[in-house]
Amino acid sequence: MRYYECILNTPADEIDSRCDELTALGVGGFVIENEEDFQSFLENNHQYWDYVDSDLEARFAGISRVKFYLTEDEDGASVLAAVRARYPELAVGTVEDSDWENNWREYYKPIETGKRLVIVPEWEEIPAGERLPLRLDPGLIFGTGSHATTRMCLEALEDYALAGKKVLDLGCGSGILGIGALVLGCESCLGVDVDPKAPDVAAENAGLNSFGPDRIRFLAGDLIADASLRASLGNGYDIVLANIVADVIVPLSPHVPGFLKPGGIYISSGIIEGRQDEVRHAIEGSGFTVLAERVEEEWHCFVARLN
Repeated sequence: MRYYECILNTPADEIDSRCDELTALGVGGFVIENEEDFQSFLENNHQYWDYVDSDLEARFAGISRVKFYLTEDEDGASVLAAVRARYPELAVGTVEDSDWENNWREYYKPIETGKRLVIVPEWEEIPAGERLPLRLDPGLIFGTGSHATTRMCLEALEDYALAGKKVLDLGCGSGILGIGALVLGCESCLGVDVDPKAPDVAAENAGLNSFGPDRIRFLAGDLIADASLRASLGNGYDIVLANIVADVIVPLSPHVPGFLKPGGIYISSGIIEGRQDEVRHAIEGSGFTVLAERVEEEWHCFVARLN
């Protein structure tokens, strides 16, 4: 089915009254795009990122608007005519059902990572060749393999992921790094993320690769604030992964030695250009020697060994 996509630019302080008026005209639901809400969201969730795409910021700059959809049939046309009569400035386009449901999938294709892995969306065929496939269902949780920070972590893992290795993934997101560690040969992984949705998403992705809770598990919680959660993770890990942001890696790093075996490896990423010196200082100050620093685009990744 086709739909009318309708956009009405609206002063921020008139959004509620405008929605009431549209409801009275027969519109059943709305999408609100408001620069004030966007900026507030960024400020209140700053711990999750150091970088926001400039195109996304530009999209919301100086704009608030109400967006709604009407069926492209007699009923929808009737409501559209009533709305246009009240708001002649209304912008109208058309979309198909599939535009919403499935078109986003066309942007996710197999991604060759490092020398050994290929990340394969769930609906794609595994490419022929000798690379090890890592199945993934890209969704709302961070970690699809397309971002430089994730790729650098997986590339670094290739050097340390060996049979029998025990891995701890802090900020596991979609589970891609922990799953990648097992695909590369590690024995087990425990993942933790502050997002309560992450464990279910990561477990589903693990299942796509035939890994169950006997080899990989995921928990939700705030490691920095919750000492009991840190204690529950245990110790003796060979590798700790932290693909988060600098604002989390800096206070997290002093806790990492307690999780690792002597000589264990700490791989941290998600570090935006300009924060790398601060993060390196925190890592070295926590008892590590930095073995390598990877840089891709404007992101940094550190590989360090516990002294």
